[in-house]
Amino acid sequence: MIAFAHAGGASFGREGAVAKRAAKNMSFRGYSTRQTTVDREIVMKGIGVHSGAEVSLILRPAEANTGYNFYVQGGQRVGHVPGDFRAVSNLTLCTVLSGADGTSVATVEHLLAALRGLGVDNAGIEVDGNEVPIMDGSAEHFVDAISETGLRDLEEPRRYIKVQRPVQVKIGDSVGEIFPYNGFRLDIEIDFDSAFIGRQRLDLDITPATFKKICRARTFGFIKDVKQLWAAGRALGSSLENTVAIGDDRILNPEGLRYTDEFVRHKTLDAVGDLALAGAPILGLYRAYRGSHRLNSAMLHALYAAKDAWTIVELAEKPAHRHVAPRADFGIAFAMPNFAPETA
Repeated sequence: MIAFAHAGGASFGREGAVAKRAAKNMSFRGYSTRQTTVDREIVMKGIGVHSGAEVSLILRPAEANTGYNFYVQGGQRVGHVPGDFRAVSNLTLCTVLSGADGTSVATVEHLLAALRGLGVDNAGIEVDGNEVPIMDGSAEHFVDAISETGLRDLEEPRRYIKVQRPVQVKIGDSVGEIFPYNGFRLDIEIDFDSAFIGRQRLDLDITPATFKKICRARTFGFIKDVKQLWAAGRALGSSLENTVAIGDDRILNPEGLRYTDEFVRHKTLDAVGDLALAGAPILGLYRAYRGSHRLNSAMLHALYAAKDAWTIVELAEKPAHRHVAPRADFGIAFAMPNFAPETA
């Protein structure tokens, strides 16, 4: 059962136009105050963790105020899927986003975490298949490709979702809370009944520099769940090359863990991708205990449902904010997830 601490109807509408102004190319906690996109086309290939099939991915530059948009190639047909928390159609094992025409795309979490973590606001994402390639189970390959390509500043100023008061959401024993904060901070705590994971916590401001410290953390799962997943036609592309496999008495990957706290680092990475579904960078502190994609998604729904809990601002120069009215082209675009079972 999902219990929202606050309720009310809130959505972006035609409440007014954002006044045009010259955007200074300043920075806030490592991010440009202008909107950005990738500087040029990026082509990547990998396998789908569920299908096991090879997948091609192309990131393309996009105009300001367009957010993240997926274009999914299925035979001769290309479907559009918006990066929007309202487009989430499934949260089992991974987040699936679906468009109005029924087109869907899965495993978007690590890619979107890389885009949001590095400060990319707008991108067209072409996928030849119905899932984003898993790569090595982390966001490192996406981060490396985007960093090598670089970002292009656009003329429009970056707009933020500024949290104005606390909002809480609960799902069973899991609790998520978001608070006002002059930046984007995550405080993630996990608690697993496993000697290899146990209770871990990570609390840090997310900037391009700090995101690179968590981007190498891989998805993980328990080997006891694998046969059940395979029988259900899931995780057909999972392997020790893209997943930390936890056995009864050891970590099965020959190289072991990349960090002693790799599990909570990956959960933090997932939260960055999940909250990217908000449609703009968040100015707020998000705390999650025993978090999951489902909890993170519920947090966004709870935040937007609380009309007085958020507002839209442009960052003119730090730390001053300029409040702006929503407008039609400010859609809620972005996405989330993790391709391990919900418990991982």
